[in-house]
Amino acid sequence: MPAGSTPVTDTAGYTVRAVADRLGIPTATLRSWTRRYDIGPAQERPGKHRLYSEADIAQLGRMLTLIREGASPAGAAAAARGPAPLRGERTGLLAAAFALDTATVGAIVEAHVRAFGVVDTWDLVCRPTFADIVARQLGGERCIDVEHSLSWSITSVLHRSCPPPPAARVTVVLACTGGETHTLPLEVLRAALAEQGVGAHMLGANVPTSALADTLGRGTGAKAVLLWSQQEPTALTSAVLTCIDAGVRVLAGGPGWESVILPEGARRVGSLADAVARLR
Repeated sequence: MPAGSTPVTDTAGYTVRAVADRLGIPTATLRSWTRRYDIGPAQERPGKHRLYSEADIAQLGRMLTLIREGASPAGAAAAARGPAPLRGERTGLLAAAFALDTATVGAIVEAHVRAFGVVDTWDLVCRPTFADIVARQLGGERCIDVEHSLSWSITSVLHRSCPPPPAARVTVVLACTGGETHTLPLEVLRAALAEQGVGAHMLGANVPTSALADTLGRGTGAKAVLLWSQQEPTALTSAVLTCIDAGVRVLAGGPGWESVILPEGARRVGSLADAVARLR
């Protein structure tokens, strides 16, 4: 080991530079792995540098070996951390959501995303948990805060685990129609597309029809738009027509469109997997 690898104390561990030298990788790579894949020291100490233990170094060494054998960094990190969760496994997620334990919620969701991808995580883990929460709401329990906290935690995981691809690959616009505020389905779709290397301009909640026209007129290269509506009052055919007039493919997602006759040229999507397949 280089001289710089000497621990600061018997228990403190090794600096990021010492570990990077020991593994033979750049310090920037090591920091990126720790930040993006949650591998290495559990947390920063306030006002102190991150320090690595021998166990951390061994885990990183396993990750590096797997990458050299052809694994992706995300997959290698998940394997190095330990056994992957079972597909559809959500034990503890509902309890963590009701405890507003966002750290545990994030860990459960992120582990499943890394092991099985966004579509399976949404369909087999997240949606059933939301259904459980809604059922308890219908039974008289006050838990709207739980629903919102879970939504925020999932969005945070998706931003961290599925960053946008390079801007040059952006071909899709995602927007809630005017008056619509439910953005989580679009966040999930954006992340699922990112896994496929497809970039998206995410316009978010309550996008006026005029703003859609502005976006499509900016020469971004977008070739398709998905408009989300959760309830019929926000299923605005004016938004659909504006996108059609701009010469892009239009997909309508969400239960708000179910009883609406879509203008010719627009198509309804029935699931996350369907939307990804059409936009990919």
